[in-house]
Amino acid sequence: MQINSKAILMLQDGHFFIGKTFGDEGESIGEVCFNTGMTGYQEILTDPSYCKQIVTMTAPHIGNYGINSEDVESKNIQVSGFVIKEETEVPSNWRSTQSIGDYLKEQNIVGIQGVDTRALTRHIRNHGAMNGIISTIDMDIESLREKLNHTPEMAGLDLAKEVTCSQSYNWTSTTNGKYKVAAIDFGIKHNILRLLESHGCDVTVFPCHVSPIEIMNFNPDGVFLSNGPGDPSAVKYAIEMVKDILGKKPIFGICLGHQILALALGSKTFKLKFGHRGCNHPVKNIENGKVEITSQNHGFAVDLDSLPHNVEPTHINLNDNTSEGIRCDELNAFSVQYHPESSPGPHDSHYLFKQFIDMIENK
Repeated sequence: MQINSKAILMLQDGHFFIGKTFGDEGESIGEVCFNTGMTGYQEILTDPSYCKQIVTMTAPHIGNYGINSEDVESKNIQVSGFVIKEETEVPSNWRSTQSIGDYLKEQNIVGIQGVDTRALTRHIRNHGAMNGIISTIDMDIESLREKLNHTPEMAGLDLAKEVTCSQSYNWTSTTNGKYKVAAIDFGIKHNILRLLESHGCDVTVFPCHVSPIEIMNFNPDGVFLSNGPGDPSAVKYAIEMVKDILGKKPIFGICLGHQILALALGSKTFKLKFGHRGCNHPVKNIENGKVEITSQNHGFAVDLDSLPHNVEPTHINLNDNTSEGIRCDELNAFSVQYHPESSPGPHDSHYLFKQFIDMIENK
């Protein structure tokens, strides 16, 4: 248990919140966003899609069930900073090995607690996601403002290269994989790889900058485009790679992979005002009329009006009618904006992994 000192969260528009230290001491800068999930904070912390972002949790108590070694979605905490109302310093769960505050401190992540997270969330909803800074060492408003003025906006940032693997590796722990899959790592989560493996895939993970020649020489049965952080339009090398392999291999993309596939097909993307982040977002499957409750984490979206004639929308967000899925039968490619692997979240969308396998088999 740490002795809390004063901390501040200041937003780019000058709005600020005073709270207490949570995690490590120091400063952290990133785009401030909010997640509406009531559980799953460990998966959120370790999701590479949150690179360069300060995440605000809207649930009031965070850390109730502690931290364990199994519920991680990558090797390290990926968020730039963490904002909560109140930490549970004495967690209660048989799997827990430490408190969330100790976990953040161990990995040198600066957070802040004691913040009115409802007011902060309303502010972001009204004014949009924006850069912010958490500091426990500098309380001078003008000094913090100057630091924020030198921080680039999320639009235009290629962050996939910051979270991708340095070289390719094989994920599969068994030798029973029937389908050879190349997974492109733009910030891939572990549960995606687990689910691909559970569907009979022998998965090899490739860095985001892999060339189309390398993919074709590997000769996979299918290609998976993963989730990841940043502006999809800035990941130009990946868009070109996907263009080169379209129609040659079945492709399944999620999140950033969905946006990259859409851009490769000729569509456009745009930045959402405050994004979709949580594990309770309703999405309608246009093809069968069913509604899925989904896990989401993205700040950009595909422009539905820009879809070319050979690309069909398959899923729609019921909160704001933005794109949640596309399909191009002509080129054996489909993708969804949300996270069908959940972690955290409901399992309504696991069927999409079977859909990928069916596409491979039909090919």
